[in-house]
Amino acid sequence: MIKSIAKLILALSISTLPVVTPAQQKPVRIGIAGLSHDHIHGLLGRKEKGDIVIVGIAEPDSGLVERLAKRYGFDKKIVYSSIDEMLRSTKPEAVMAYNDIFGHLEVVEKCAPRGIHVMVEKPLAVSVAHADKMAKLAKKNNIQILTNYETTWYGSNTEAYKVVNEEEQIGEILKIEFHTGHQGPVEIGCSKEFLAWLTDPVLNGAGALNDFGCYGANLSTWLMKGETPVSVTAVTHTNKPQVYPNVDDEASIIVQYPYNQVIIQASWNWPYNRKEMKIYGQSGYVFCRDTENMTVFKSKEKKATDKAAPALNEDRNDAFSYFARVVRGDINPQPYDLSALPNNEVVVKILEMAKKSAENGKTIVWKEYFK
Repeated sequence: MIKSIAKLILALSISTLPVVTPAQQKPVRIGIAGLSHDHIHGLLGRKEKGDIVIVGIAEPDSGLVERLAKRYGFDKKIVYSSIDEMLRSTKPEAVMAYNDIFGHLEVVEKCAPRGIHVMVEKPLAVSVAHADKMAKLAKKNNIQILTNYETTWYGSNTEAYKVVNEEEQIGEILKIEFHTGHQGPVEIGCSKEFLAWLTDPVLNGAGALNDFGCYGANLSTWLMKGETPVSVTAVTHTNKPQVYPNVDDEASIIVQYPYNQVIIQASWNWPYNRKEMKIYGQSGYVFCRDTENMTVFKSKEKKATDKAAPALNEDRNDAFSYFARVVRGDINPQPYDLSALPNNEVVVKILEMAKKSAENGKTIVWKEYFK
């Protein structure tokens, strides 16, 4: 009887405790490593939500700092010339990297021993060697390393996953096609600081192949729940050598799986900006045109239906909200989620195999390459 009363009192006391929502929690202290990636505008120009606060920026280019500070109004007192200095002085809980892809490894090397979580812009790394080092540091220091893709926050892609994998409306996946890219980074007016490394084969790892091939590799790894391919075959070319003399601007990648195939057409030569995905199943297809517009065809209905995907939930509709909730422990990324490290290790392996295939003119077999 006494135990029963005690349990009742405990239950009542717990039920009356105030519920702390994310908006009421202290904002996550965010550091920024680099400002040269043009995606930085999404963070610096983001409407205040109270979930993150930028406490430090590491950027040695004073001219770039001056320009962005004038545009976005951040205090130049929080800017430091090195990552080490920024981390020591501001002690962020998490860091977002907006530097070149080669530099992602250094960011993790600086942050991981301090227990600081990291989110990088896509792709994760320039090579499998870099990705392996980053993964080992994450495991050793118990941190999250996430990779941010614009397409992660597309309601259409989330809806496509639901149609294909949860509702099983089109049967087993037979083929996935991706058309990703735009007219070219020079043509669309990317900043000189961004172009300086985006068109460098060392700092970016490749041209259009890395820049836009990563989207298809990431989404297909997610859709196929982490399955790794049998082989990768790729052809790259520079159609505009006068503009991009050092890197490819055109890449076609065939990723072969045991029972299906993924075709990725990554290009800086499209006439418009496109991140389109078409998933063919045994009994239908799903076509994602953009962030929300999509078409679903089911053979038994004998017609295609256009639909607008529902908006994503507040905690998963942008990289910053998501990262903040991961840092707080409110979200635990599953291994093959779009932002998760295991998914993006596979992505880097596919991209590296594609580069080797294009260089050698041969199909690269997974089991032989990763013995």
